[in-house]
Amino acid sequence: MDARSDLQLIETRSENWYRTPEGEDRGYIDPFTLRELWFHTGTACNLACPFCLEGSGPADKRLQLVKFDDVKPLIDEALELGVEQFSFTGGEPFLAKDLIKILEYASRFRSCLVLSNATEPLQRRMKKLLPLKDSEHPISFRISIDHVEQARHDEGRGEGSFVKALEGMKMLVDAGFHISLARHMDPGEVKEQVDQQYRQLLQDYHLPEDLNIVAFPDFATPGSLPQVPQVTTHCMTSYQNEESRRDFMCAFSKMVVKQNDNMRVYACTLVDDDAEYDLGATLRESLQHRISMKHHRCYSCFAYGASCSEG
Repeated sequence: MDARSDLQLIETRSENWYRTPEGEDRGYIDPFTLRELWFHTGTACNLACPFCLEGSGPADKRLQLVKFDDVKPLIDEALELGVEQFSFTGGEPFLAKDLIKILEYASRFRSCLVLSNATEPLQRRMKKLLPLKDSEHPISFRISIDHVEQARHDEGRGEGSFVKALEGMKMLVDAGFHISLARHMDPGEVKEQVDQQYRQLLQDYHLPEDLNIVAFPDFATPGSLPQVPQVTTHCMTSYQNEESRRDFMCAFSKMVVKQNDNMRVYACTLVDDDAEYDLGATLRESLQHRISMKHHRCYSCFAYGASCSEG
């Protein structure tokens, strides 16, 4: 897709991008830098969780698996723009055959974060992963343990996945990698109490009790339209200021996905199911465009401070 057709794509957004159904001006974020670049490695996953915000599953091809040659030009462009970290999500990133090669290259220049379920795909590739412990820049992993109760976790991810994920975490720690944990957030929970239950679980499995725990609300599945309050310009000026708006992910990060054999830059990690958040084929181009907060997941960022970023 050439530059002109990219521009046409961006300039033909719907009225819904700019205004709510009630006619109010939408809230928006103006990007100010590229601090973190995310790569979506593809929606293929060894698990088929019904709640998955990406709708991932075995052999899923909504977003294609990336290859090294897809990713390298964007890593190089990001470095020219002063990026500070590369992050990788899926699907399950370890189903991408070139992931180890991608991490080896990216970690020469910047620290890397990989989101994984830490089950069979990661564990099968631990031997090839081990040399990357000595990369010039660290590679860390965020592992999903949805619930502190084994039965609740396995209900969504499949029998045995709870123990398997904890085993994968132990393998990473024993190899010397830094890890963190992602969990689900229950409505009305007392965060401190739930986190303490997780820290006890980590202690039971001889894992670091002080690792970072990231809690996420229910983002709903791709293409769904849950009813949430609209984030308007008034919301963003009354309850946010210039400094706090810079903490929204779309202000400092972008995500690259592979669709129809093309690499496309999207506004953030949570909106690849809406083509209006396609910001073009290059990172430089993507930074020129104001981001509307029309997606239902934008409300989670506004209301809960939800962020996929770490550090």
